Amino acid sequence: MPVLTRLIPSPVVVDISCGAMDDLAGLLADQRISASGKLAIATSGGSGLTLRDKLAPVLPGADWYSVADGTIDSAVRLADEIKGKRYDAVVGLGGGKIIDVTKYAAARVGLPMVAVATNLSHDGLCSPVSILDNDNGRGSYGVPTPIAMVIDLDVIRDAPVRFIRSGIGDAISNISAIADWELSHRINGEPVDGLAAAMARTAGEAVLRHPGGVGTDEFLTVLAESLVLSGIAMSISGDSRPSSGACHEISHAFDLLYPKRAASHGEQVGLGAAFAMHLRGATEQAGLFAEVLHRHGLPVLPEEIGFSVDEFVKAVAYAPQTRPGRFTILEHLDLSADQIKDAYADYVKAISS
Repeated sequence: MPVLTRLIPSPVVVDISCGAMDDLAGLLADQRISASGKLAIATSGGSGLTLRDKLAPVLPGADWYSVADGTIDSAVRLADEIKGKRYDAVVGLGGGKIIDVTKYAAARVGLPMVAVATNLSHDGLCSPVSILDNDNGRGSYGVPTPIAMVIDLDVIRDAPVRFIRSGIGDAISNISAIADWELSHRINGEPVDGLAAAMARTAGEAVLRHPGGVGTDEFLTVLAESLVLSGIAMSISGDSRPSSGACHEISHAFDLLYPKRAASHGEQVGLGAAFAMHLRGATEQAGLFAEVLHRHGLPVLPEEIGFSVDEFVKAVAYAPQTRPGRFTILEHLDLSADQIKDAYADYVKAISS
């Protein structure tokens, strides 16, 4: 009887610890990613300069490249700069934009990519997707998963706390996204990848149920692990379904309708997830979402990120257009603007009681 299995695309190294960045050269050599130390390291011109000063002495064979922004043009430019120089790997050192640019550039030139995250703002750190700004707004580009993932908790702790809060919102939203996936399975017969769903749900629940706060290494470790697991779940399923449902549709609507006023990704998807849970009748879970988001300093009402009720209603009504073909609680209910407004009033009462 044949044994059937599958290979899961995932990093060969995941190092989440205090001081992890100090041993970057040794880690890459030990794992045979770069025994020679010949690396292309992409970083920002801001906080990246401080980290460059710290790491340059222990990475003497590396060449450093400055990335200006998170656009497709910057990613292509980086790929052109490193092409043909016989690097062992490309390292993205920074936040989500730097890592997304580096993932795309490494894929373009056919080199393995190492992600060294300096904040925990979203689950794209270890995902097979690069989100890059383009002439039409913003696009998602398929890329290989990073070959190694390094998260130094000392560096994370020094980052602005809003980045950690954003990651919390993104992690918790997995639970709502999985509920949407299962809804689509029941209504439309859409296949659900059980392993991907289990990993994404477990990641979200770990953050939702953790009693700690952003100031403790224990909580930061759980959050980092959850974001990495979310990225791997997307690699398993081959798309963003395990981590993206109505919560992300609402966030994308904010980005498109109010591009100069949009809040952080995690703030928007956390709020979207709490409201989506309410829409599907999971009142108790919606209340728990709101309680945990509030405890961590995240918004649970649109007014807390500068949007009126009418603007929120407009975003929710527009949200299904942001992901054509994706079926969530929003497509299922197909609410009018007045019905969304009524549902929002009920949501406010429910989380306030």
